[in-house]
Amino acid sequence: MAANSASAIQNNEVVDGHSTRGWQMVKTLPGKLRTKIAEFPGKVKKVGQDDPRRIAHSFKVGLAITLVSLFYYFDPLYVGFGSSSMWAVLTVIVVFEFSVGATLGKGLNRGLATFLAGTLGFGAHHLATLPGQKFQPLLLGIFVFILATTVSFIRFFPRMKARYDYGLVIFILTFCLISVSGYRDEEVLEMAHKRVSTILIGGFTALFVCIFICPVWAGDDLHNLAANNIEKLANFLEGFGDEYFKISADRESNKASLQGYKSVLNSKQNEESLVNFARWEPRHGRFRFRYPWKQYLKIGSLTRQCAYRVEALNGCLNSDVQASPEIRGKIQEACIKISSESGKAMKELASAIRTMTQPSCDCPHIAKSKNVANSLKSLLKTGLSKDTDDLQEIVAVVTVASLLFDVLSFTEKISESIHELATLAHFKSLETDVAEEKPNLNHQGQRQPSSNSIDLPQHHVIIIE
Repeated sequence: MAANSASAIQNNEVVDGHSTRGWQMVKTLPGKLRTKIAEFPGKVKKVGQDDPRRIAHSFKVGLAITLVSLFYYFDPLYVGFGSSSMWAVLTVIVVFEFSVGATLGKGLNRGLATFLAGTLGFGAHHLATLPGQKFQPLLLGIFVFILATTVSFIRFFPRMKARYDYGLVIFILTFCLISVSGYRDEEVLEMAHKRVSTILIGGFTALFVCIFICPVWAGDDLHNLAANNIEKLANFLEGFGDEYFKISADRESNKASLQGYKSVLNSKQNEESLVNFARWEPRHGRFRFRYPWKQYLKIGSLTRQCAYRVEALNGCLNSDVQASPEIRGKIQEACIKISSESGKAMKELASAIRTMTQPSCDCPHIAKSKNVANSLKSLLKTGLSKDTDDLQEIVAVVTVASLLFDVLSFTEKISESIHELATLAHFKSLETDVAEEKPNLNHQGQRQPSSNSIDLPQHHVIIIE
């Protein structure tokens, strides 16, 4: 009896506790709601400030949908297409993407898939009617099964998955709509014609607005992303030496400024998407037809591998195991030199990408870093073990040095890949520009007149005192 009473009391306390927490949540709900509403304008402003192109994109989508909606609003247009006009609106909503390449890729996939599937669907419907009404459902089912199975398997091919997956899905959808619905609708040709026409109209409207009104090119974003990622690594390397050896007085602010490289670690998916979109884009700006976009994947892969070493170096800054100032002093000058020179080399490479100019064949910063690295390797083999017996200190110092050696190696590999990009993309040469700007001089060092210049007579000035 006593046990039952204690259990009942405990259950009542649990119920009261839940009721109290529930009532507290209800009371705090209006305050949380007001806070969310107050924070919303700031979030909207931040999204627009991060990339003002998002605002233009939103207006472009609204404009495109409004244009294709006219097929519903005006009777002459609606009579021609009927309820199929809604397919134009749906196409704009589905196809319109942020960049020109993404919109072109989706638009061409949808348009081509719709046309081919509509043609095959009408053909399948025609073949199914030849043996008679009795066998028509059976043949249509066989055609749908074979095509859906085949196209679904084709989607697993990596190349098809990357570029044509959306088109393959639309192909299956359109074929099934035409062939299956055509069994109950006798005017299957007219239905297919209306749907294909409205889908093509919606696709062309989306492409026109996306390309000719404030276009956003995926190629430009990919090009700038590669340069920015390399520059972020350069910023870390230039400041790493001062931070690790405690040279800078303002340690906290310097350490915070070195964290920009972290976005490079997760850039693979973004780069692959931009490369895929850029390959759909026509020639624009500085990017010619058949531009070597795939080379950016190689540069991005090397940049990320270098970023992983930079992440390890950042871990050394916060490690609990640190070498003594005397031990670090022996490698200080060499490590700072390797880090800073590698950072300067990366900044030059980032600038070469951004300006589309060929980088120098023999980078002096990489050459200086390699010379210092060779000297540091000799010191690590012979000098440190004589000064200390603490294995942890030796490991800490060797870890930093080996990571800097890896960073230098990847800097050289990134330089080689950018040289390859400059060759494939025909970047302009600085030597050619300098030669064009250099004036023509004779053997006495005097400027020679150009062939189209006019020789003016020499005038003598007489001063009368």
